[in-house]
Parts: sequence; structure tokens; C-alpha cells
Amino acid sequence: MPYAYTFDQIRDRPVTVFGAGTLGRRIALMFASRGGTVRISDPSAEQVAAAAEYVAEALPVLLEKRGNGEIGQVEDATSIEDALRDAWLVVEAVPERLDIKIPLWGQIDEAAPADAIFATNSSSYPSRMMAEKVRDKSRLCNIHFYMPPTANAVDLMSDGETGRTVLDTLLGVLPEFGIHPFEARKESVGFIFNRVWAAIKRESLAVVAEGVARPEDVDGMFKINWHLPYGPFQMMDQVGLDVVLDIENHYADENPHLPTGPRDLLRSYVEAGKLGIKTGEGFYSYG
Repeated sequence: MPYAYTFDQIRDRPVTVFGAGTLGRRIALMFASRGGTVRISDPSAEQVAAAAEYVAEALPVLLEKRGNGEIGQVEDATSIEDALRDAWLVVEAVPERLDIKIPLWGQIDEAAPADAIFATNSSSYPSRMMAEKVRDKSRLCNIHFYMPPTANAVDLMSDGETGRTVLDTLLGVLPEFGIHPFEARKESVGFIFNRVWAAIKRESLAVVAEGVARPEDVDGMFKINWHLPYGPFQMMDQVGLDVVLDIENHYADENPHLPTGPRDLLRSYVEAGKLGIKTGEGFYSYG
């Protein structure tokens, strides 16, 4: 199966997103921006409803700002089979745990159309690590999103066996949705941008963990010196501190020499239930 498409060939076929959390709903937003259908699947009906509401509110604003596109529709799915019906692309955006991702990809593999492309949004795991139940590994890759619609560059990375036509299709088609892909030419934990961001994030956490500065000091200097709208701690609050901790734990598994202070600081917030914007409090309060 070549999995080679042009935009015209897939524009009337759905995209399926598994996971209705912070990134899942933003991914759905981007794929709903060309008039097509996006189906969202999540164990939480409340999360799916919140994701659909987010897309409905954000989509007109996105299209006005972008100056092109067409309002699409978001559908919830009552089953995996319903979610995957006629989909050309399946994006998995569930929590960063292989014990969740591996069985889910097995279920997806059983139910998806034979010509659908598979992509994980995992920010720290190469797709090969969740591919054991995917029969045709040439259809699977990483598409790592950041925080669309404000950060629309994405990493593409092979699972080691990904077909060249899969990557070429995504490189050609994703820009139609306002998504700008960059290919990691070899397997890299952290892909391209996240390898650089991980070092910045980790050192920012270390500065605070050691009592050198407060989160607002680090963020303030970033915003002034680099003319950024947000600093590292504000960005971590947006992603979710539980997600950030999962990612840091994975990096530590790959490199046991990494300092423990940044993870200890994150763990103290997570154990206190302060996960960032989604809980109303993280490094900052969101009242």
C-alpha cells in the first residue's frame, strides 16, 4: 500500500484524532480548517464535548486571522470503528504512556481503512516503540505538534520503516491545513525543536529548583530579551505539568546522567494537583 495522496484526493475524507485533551483539540482545530470532517475519540464524553466546543469557537477566529480556509465539522465517535470510518489520517494524542499507546494502536490497526496513514503525536517516544501491534509499520510515523494554532511547525519522523510516500504525502498535504512539517532525517529523541527546547526548559527548572530565581523572573527575561509572548514556565503551564514530567522522566530513562532537580520540582507541583492551566493553577494561578 503506497499511502501516496494529493490534497484533492483526501479533502473529502475524515481525519480521526484519538485524545481530546489540550493538544488533541488543537490538532482537530487545524484539520477542521479546510471544510472537512474531523472525528474525535476519547474515553471522556465531557472531554470530547469540550473539544468540539473549543473548535467551534476557535475556528472562525483562526480562518479570519489566516485569511483562507473553510469551516469544517467536528464529530464525536461512539466507537473506534465509527471514529475510523473512511479516515485517511489517524492522529493519536493520548497520554505519554506506552501501556496506553501500544494497545490503542492495536485497536486502531484492526479497525482502520487499509489505506489510512497512522501518526502519533507523542512528544518523547519514537513511533517504533508503540508499533508492535501495527502490522504494516510502513504506514506509521511521528507527527509531533506543538501548540497550534499559534505554533504550527511540526516534526515528522520515521518509525524506521515508514514508507517514503507516507512522509512525502504529509510534507505536501499538511501545509494545506496551515501545518508546516519539518522532517527529522534520523531518529532523534526530542525530534528537532524539542531537543533544543528540552535543554532550555530543563535549565529554567533548575534555576528555580536551586532558588536562583522565581518562574516569573525567568519568564520575564525571556519575554524582554527574546521578544516572546510567553516564557518557559508559562508554556509548561499551557502544556500541563503532568505531561512535562512524563516527558522529562522519559528523557531521564534515555540519559540517567540528567540532573534530578528539575524533575523533583515538577513532581512537587503534580503531586499537589497543580498541573497548569487545565487545573487552574501551576507555576501561575489562573482564576
